[in-house]
Amino acid sequence: MNAMHTYGFLLLPSHNRLYAAGAADLARAELLVLSDAVLDGAVREVAAAELGGVPYVTFRAPELTAGQLRHVANLSSLYALFLIEGEPDAPALRPVPVERLDRFPSDLITIQKYPGKTNEDFTKLLLNVTAMACDAPQRLLSGGLRVLDPLCGRGTTLNQALMYGLDSAGVEQDARSVEAYENFLRHWLKAGRLKHRAESGQVRRDKRTLGRRLSVEIGENKELYKKGQSIGLTVVQADTVASDQFFRPGSFDLIVTDAPYGVRYGSRTRGEGGGLTRSPLPLLSEAVPVWARLLRTGGAIGISWNTYGATRAELAEVLADAGFEVRDTEPYRGFEHRVDQAITRDLIVARKTA
Repeated sequence: MNAMHTYGFLLLPSHNRLYAAGAADLARAELLVLSDAVLDGAVREVAAAELGGVPYVTFRAPELTAGQLRHVANLSSLYALFLIEGEPDAPALRPVPVERLDRFPSDLITIQKYPGKTNEDFTKLLLNVTAMACDAPQRLLSGGLRVLDPLCGRGTTLNQALMYGLDSAGVEQDARSVEAYENFLRHWLKAGRLKHRAESGQVRRDKRTLGRRLSVEIGENKELYKKGQSIGLTVVQADTVASDQFFRPGSFDLIVTDAPYGVRYGSRTRGEGGGLTRSPLPLLSEAVPVWARLLRTGGAIGISWNTYGATRAELAEVLADAGFEVRDTEPYRGFEHRVDQAITRDLIVARKTA
């Protein structure tokens, strides 16, 4: 039997006080999901610990291979990884080098600030956990997964996918949000002197306008761009229930989205005179079957939502009716956390089985 080692990782500092308060629990759940998906269930005894007055998450595992470390390196809350040696009352921390997937400077993720923005650390967590639920989670490291955020807002999920080198697409009905994201992305690409091509314009079919599309091809560096090895990003300004008019069936591996919380930005009921509702269920009941058609069999969907607006059981029923198998083991039930007095956020992940 392989000898067990004790590892610990320093938690990434967070400017959000409430998110930081729950960071250790979220990190534990994310690590256990990762362990089951790509580490052969090797992780044991995950716990929060304080070393030198600083919060860590510790765990036991056989010596991690280089390939396993590449997965661990991308945990959303990992700041630095250590091998913990010596006696418990006088531990010695030996740094473990990690190689993150990040392809671009961190300001791609952090520079945008606006009311209602989803915490970027949580966005990374949601993308990670969803990727671990698909039938080929190892492809996260190779850049082989294509991501759709059908409620993309100002592009937090798209930016994280781009950071990972993944092709991505988003759908957003609010024209101002799409315009703001396009302005940000164009400016960021230009300021970073990144080789790219960006085009935008109306999408028309049968003499009618369906929406507006931004298409961008981005090179991680000049050499890859010249070779035609670019990262694709598309944003469509349209109603999410019309997503299948813009993308081919089965063209995505992951769907990752943050449902409206019903506080500042609500889910709108359908039909004439529809108003805002606290619950995301009216929107998701109509949209999830559309999204399901865009996801390949074996792909995964991850949705975060405000638990004050709907229960996990209600969302699970919507997903099951659309041909999804909900992940409901203990690690997947460890992500609930408080955002503010009106929002307690959770996530639900499911794999498409048919």
